[in-house]
Amino acid sequence: MASSNLLLHPVRMRILQTLVGADELTTAQLRERMPDVPPATMYRHIATLTRAGVLEVVGERPVRGTLERSYRVRQDQALVDVDARGTMTKDDHRQAFTVFTGAMMADFDRYLSRDDSEPAREGVLYRQGGVWLTEEEFTDLVAELEAVVARRARATPGDGRVRHIISVALVPDKPTDA
Repeated sequence: MASSNLLLHPVRMRILQTLVGADELTTAQLRERMPDVPPATMYRHIATLTRAGVLEVVGERPVRGTLERSYRVRQDQALVDVDARGTMTKDDHRQAFTVFTGAMMADFDRYLSRDDSEPAREGVLYRQGGVWLTEEEFTDLVAELEAVVARRARATPGDGRVRHIISVALVPDKPTDA
């Protein structure tokens, strides 16, 4: 598992979100999808994620005297684990959540910016629901959600599949002291 500092950097998070479920992409393809990120910055962050084992090189081919690599996310390594979350301060969590929600909003904006987007027909969903759970029931719910996403994340492109981005935030709604 990776640290929050590694994964929650805004550029690295965007790289990961672009790659998650996309099978594999080259640096050139990532740059096409993220034209606002300077090439040197893109290469530096890809190298950082690769050294940390979050990205893996799945292909190499010579292109004009250089070696073009294809990358894929190792989804089992692209998580901030329970122990790492336990060492984060409240400010760390606030910053991490800001990066997370900012990236989620950017994904949604990119989708809506497409001329062919049809939110109602394509099943776009955003909702909140309150559930009353014991600590054990909550732990079970988290495990169930992670298992469902992990199982579906193994599917590959093709056969009419369209990539969907699933973002989950679980926040306790503790009563305030009156």
